[in-house]
Amino acid sequence: MRCLSCNKNLSDYEATRKSANTGEFIDLCNGCFNSVSEDLQTIERSDLAHEEDYSDENDSHCGLDLDKDF
Repeated sequence: MRCLSCNKNLSDYEATRKSANTGEFIDLCNGCFNSVSEDLQTIERSDLAHEEDYSDENDSHCGLDLDKDF
């Protein structure tokens, strides 16, 4: 499974994040999800999270060079 925004491979933790309102999978990596996380209520499988899942949360653009890639 890949992030719908930046195409990064999703971890099991990221791939199982769902909208609490609709039950649909969010399909965003932690970096992309971080920019919308305050606007969405989610259901997350914290038992699937690893240290690297938390280290990417502050990476708001997932390693993309926004000037070059867009």
